[in-house]
Amino acid sequence: MDNLLDMSRLQAGALAVFPRPAGLEEIVARALDDLGPPSRQVAAEIPVSLPEVRVDPAILERVIVNLTTNAIRYSPDGQPPLLTASALGDRVELRVADRGPGIPEPERDRVFVPFQRLGDTDNTTGVGLGLALSRGLAEAMGGTLEPEETPGGGLTMVLSLPAAPVPAHVGRGDPGRRERGQAPPAPAEPASPSAAAPASAEPATPSPGPVTPPTAAEGGMLAP
Repeated sequence: MDNLLDMSRLQAGALAVFPRPAGLEEIVARALDDLGPPSRQVAAEIPVSLPEVRVDPAILERVIVNLTTNAIRYSPDGQPPLLTASALGDRVELRVADRGPGIPEPERDRVFVPFQRLGDTDNTTGVGLGLALSRGLAEAMGGTLEPEETPGGGLTMVLSLPAAPVPAHVGRGDPGRRERGQAPPAPAEPASPSAAAPASAEPATPSPGPVTPPTAAEGGMLAP
């Protein structure tokens, strides 16, 4: 019933999605816990060094539960499904692989049609919304969900998710920026008078002396 309601909300564009950075390893672990005892049949290899993904964790958890449940349903005894993950550029891929009968390539897109489950002869096992809803939820988070053939036989569902951007940190050497709590630089001290460069002194102008009247010998005129 939950799948049916969410499918209706998704088709109406009314499903609320809240993406944020989250660790894929933790979300996979919670999804396997939600499966209960059947999760003991699942092998998971999720590197801890993976970048975070930008997803709605609760919605991604549901997608992983749906994909893993489908893989368990078609896996033969003694060949458990395998969950692996890897980073590819700005994406993170989660692969859910089984060793079941697989699906011929021309028919793979049919598994994403609502109320369609290949190989069913009746409706006693459910309404067949798991994969259709999973693709819709993945796309609502900016992801994709595509089927591939498992090497050696079987089906692999490839869930591609956007990697969370790494925040840029302001470095200590950035000009014009100062970290919180760092003391401002001390103001420069004024230079002491002795350190100042001496001003250039202009030559002193000599004061004029008494004017002596010229003598006759010098060509001057005598007063009568």
